[in-house]
Amino acid sequence: MKKINCSKCKEQDRCCDFGAWVDLEEAKKILSLGLTGDFYHFQKDDNFPSGYKAGTSYEDNRCSFLTPEGLCSIHKIDYKFKPFDCKEFPYERGKLSPLVGLLCSVVRAKKITKKRKPL
Repeated sequence: MKKINCSKCKEQDRCCDFGAWVDLEEAKKILSLGLTGDFYHFQKDDNFPSGYKAGTSYEDNRCSFLTPEGLCSIHKIDYKFKPFDCKEFPYERGKLSPLVGLLCSVVRAKKITKKRKPL
């Protein structure tokens, strides 16, 4: 699988359009930073280390931790607090995320280029 170079992306906050799922323990650490932002949709999920997850956006809104400039307020404070799923995107558990075609402009650009036929 070819690696996606996110540093070449012209819309680096696009992947934050729907927020992310965060492990409950990660969410607690992030909340302790006192940042503007909140967690929504708390639910049980055995795929997360604590057994629970929380979303960083309300319904289909952007991540609540994005600054008006489109930067991650968590990342700005300390990268180590950035949620695991955010650090890993556009991958999920070593594979491209199912949302990559929608959220990743680098992948969309490659798909458009492939669809165009030479004259």
